[in-house]
Amino acid sequence: MNTTPSLTELPSTLLLSTTTTSSISNTSSDTDESPVSSNRFLDNYNIPKIPPSSCSSYRSLSVLTGHDGSVSCLAICGEFVLSASHGKDIIVWQQPDLHMFAKFGQGDGTVKAVVSVGNKVFTAHQDSRIRVWRVSRSSENIFKLVDTLPTTKDYLGKFMKQSNYVQTRRHHKRLWIEHADSISCLSVSNGLIYSGSWDKTLKVWRIKDLKCLESIKAHDDAINDLIACKGIVYSASADGKVKAWGRSVTEPNGSHSLKGILEGHKDVSVNSVVVSDDGMVVYGGGSDGYVMGWLSNKDFDSWKSICEVKAHKMAIMSMCIKGEILCSGSSDKSICIWKREVIGLTKIGVIKGHEGPVKCLQASPNSIGGGFLLYSGSLDKSIRVWWVPHYDDGVNKQDSNISDQSTRMMISV
Repeated sequence: MNTTPSLTELPSTLLLSTTTTSSISNTSSDTDESPVSSNRFLDNYNIPKIPPSSCSSYRSLSVLTGHDGSVSCLAICGEFVLSASHGKDIIVWQQPDLHMFAKFGQGDGTVKAVVSVGNKVFTAHQDSRIRVWRVSRSSENIFKLVDTLPTTKDYLGKFMKQSNYVQTRRHHKRLWIEHADSISCLSVSNGLIYSGSWDKTLKVWRIKDLKCLESIKAHDDAINDLIACKGIVYSASADGKVKAWGRSVTEPNGSHSLKGILEGHKDVSVNSVVVSDDGMVVYGGGSDGYVMGWLSNKDFDSWKSICEVKAHKMAIMSMCIKGEILCSGSSDKSICIWKREVIGLTKIGVIKGHEGPVKCLQASPNSIGGGFLLYSGSLDKSIRVWWVPHYDDGVNKQDSNISDQSTRMMISV
C-alpha cells in the first residue's frame, strides 16, 4: 500500500552549496550574494513505504525531459537540480515540482561536469575549458558567465615565458595551465577545484582568484573521474588505476604528491570513483562491470583491497554514495543499489526504467520519508527521480564476491 509519510523537518539550504557528482562540501569563502532557498521540499511526491524484504515494484517519481542530446552530468545545488548534455545546454530544474527554471550554456561540445560552490557554478567542457557562472537572484540573467579557466590574467602572466610551455603532442605545445583535451571531471574541496582531463593531467585551481596552482601528470591514459575527501583527491583513469593525491601534513599549502595507487583490473578502464563520508573506503567502477573497494588506514596513506563484486553485465558508468548505500549505474541501463558492509557489498535493489545507459547519478543530501531521492541521467536524454529507502535493517548479509546475488527488491517502470 502506498502512503505519504510525514517528512522530517529539514533545514533551509543555501541557493548553491558545493556539490560534486557524489559528495557535498561547504568550503566556499564566497560571501557575495548567496540567496537562501525556500524551505520547500518534495512533499508533493507520494513516497511509498516498502519494507526491505518486499519484492514490490513501483514507478519512478518523475521523468524530466528537455535535453536535445544525451544527459552527461548532474549536480544538486540547493533548491536546484542542474543537468547538462552532449550539446552545450545546461538545464536548471527547480524543486519541489522540478519544473524547468532556466537554460544556459556556452562553448563547443559536451558539458562533461558540473560543480558548485557559494554563488558560483563551474562547468567543464569538451573544448578543454572550465567556465564560471555567477548565480544571482537580483539579476535578470540568473546564471551569468563571468570567467573562463584559465583566466586571461593567468594566461597573460605566463605566455611570454618559454619555461611555462609543455609538450602536449608532437609539434604541439601549450601553457601548463591549459588542458590539451576534453575536461572529463571536476571536484571541489578546501577552497580548491580539481580538474581531470583526457590529456592525462590533474590540475589544481584556487577558487578565490581562479588561479591555476598545479598541473600533475597523473596517469598513463585519460582521467575519467575525480573525488576529493579528507584532504585526499582520488583520480580514476582508463589506465585501470585509481590514484590518491594529497598534500603533506607539515605543508598544507604545498603541492600535491602521490600517496598511493589503488590497482584495478588489468586493461580495464576505471570509469567512476566514490568515497565514503569518513574517507575510509574508496570504490571504483570498471568497464568490465565490477565494483572494487579499498580500505584506507587512519593516516590516509595506505589502502588495501576489501571487495571485488561483479555488479553489472556491462560497463559501470557512474556511482554515488548516500550513507551506507552505494548506487551504481551501467551501460546495461540499470541502477544497482548496494548496502555497504564491513567486508564488502550486498545487493539490495535493482532499478530499471531508462532506455539507455545510465551516465550519471546524484543522491539528494537530505533524507526524505525514511529514504532519499536518487537522480539518474541517461543517454536516452532523460533524467529520472527515484526514492530509495535507507535499508538500515532487514538486509541479509551475503558473500560480496558472488556475482549472482539475489536481488531483495526490484524497482521498475
